[in-house]
Amino acid sequence: FVGKGATRFILTYAPEEADSSYGQIIVNVDDYHMINAQIQKIEGYLQGKHPDIRKKIHRFVYGPGEGSKIEMRFSGPDIKVLRNLADQAKEIMASEANAKVVKDDWREKVRVIKVDMDEAKARNVGITRAELNEALAHQLNGTVSGVYREGDDIEPIIVRPPENERRGYDDLKNIQLYSGVTNRYIPIEQVVDGVSVDWEDEIVRRRNRKRTITAQCDQKVGNASVLFAKMKPRLEAIEIPPGYEMEWGGEYESAKDAESKLMAKVPLAFMLMFLISVFLFNTIRHPIIIFLGLPLSVIGVAAGLLLSGVPYGFMALLGFLSLAGMLIKNEIVLLDQINLEMEEGKSPYQAVLDASVSRVRPVAMAAFTTVLGMAPLLFDPFFIGMAVTIMSGLTFATILTLVVIPVLYATFFRVNPEQKQNQN
Repeated sequence: FVGKGATRFILTYAPEEADSSYGQIIVNVDDYHMINAQIQKIEGYLQGKHPDIRKKIHRFVYGPGEGSKIEMRFSGPDIKVLRNLADQAKEIMASEANAKVVKDDWREKVRVIKVDMDEAKARNVGITRAELNEALAHQLNGTVSGVYREGDDIEPIIVRPPENERRGYDDLKNIQLYSGVTNRYIPIEQVVDGVSVDWEDEIVRRRNRKRTITAQCDQKVGNASVLFAKMKPRLEAIEIPPGYEMEWGGEYESAKDAESKLMAKVPLAFMLMFLISVFLFNTIRHPIIIFLGLPLSVIGVAAGLLLSGVPYGFMALLGFLSLAGMLIKNEIVLLDQINLEMEEGKSPYQAVLDASVSRVRPVAMAAFTTVLGMAPLLFDPFFIGMAVTIMSGLTFATILTLVVIPVLYATFFRVNPEQKQNQN
């Protein structure tokens, strides 16, 4: 795709705006494990053959965050001040060895031709500003006169002067304008006072009705949060003039917004689970034992993410929250079995022992089937974080639960072997 991005083909993809200096190549692979190797290969080729171009090679994601991973936005009234602030931020980003694709969303300034039209002279010969602009566009870019079809491809037919007649600044003097008053073509010099060349911003973006420029970069390897943590103090130390604002965007903003909305409901969910446990056992000590066992899953989750190399992202957070309900179910089964054993007349100590032994197989098999159910998601690049979190956390926590929960029960209810001997 030349001059623009591809049309939207997945929901999270935003097509690039039209730009004559922009090109896009989409590469499809049979196995997503090949993507990283292909990215390195393409980056090496472009760096060797075209070191001066601004390039970004990345994989598409089925989720938020299709833009740059790290973004810092500056808002304010003056374009030059905003450019200066963005340049300071880009300089800090470029100084990090792990940063790549350092840029801003205003792009580079473009060269423009400014024509100073003499309104009085133009009126005398019947030339309007629209006609002047149309003649300039025809000379420089050409005029679309039709389309050419070849199969499913449609290409525009552009009419414009030969290249040797539009190479330089002086060629503009040869432009002829048709005058309806004189019924003949007249040179452009008769209706303009001068022509100059200047540089200006092609794109000036706004956010909340304020001019806003965004400094952006991505990480070469690893997790973007590590690079963000290193740059954050230096970027926040940039002096912001009065009347200007600075805020974070990119992955940090997306994750913060998503997590804040999600975590706002988490206390209510855990409170409901705690109350249900209280109603189930008619005591406060059982729910406390249950919730003290939940942190055990952190050991398995951390080990699983480290061994697999999967970053802790939003999907991993969802998996971690889902894991809490699975562990509570296992702990309720174990504690309920202890109560059943005691109702049969066994001593508390013997009830804890027998319940722990009898619940090993059901609890382990339930966890094992859940782990197997999550296994297919290991091959999905979007859900792999959730799958690793649930599988590793549930496996480790189930094993530790069968040991720690009986110990906590014995501690809270003061169960000891002497109770068994006294009963005998």
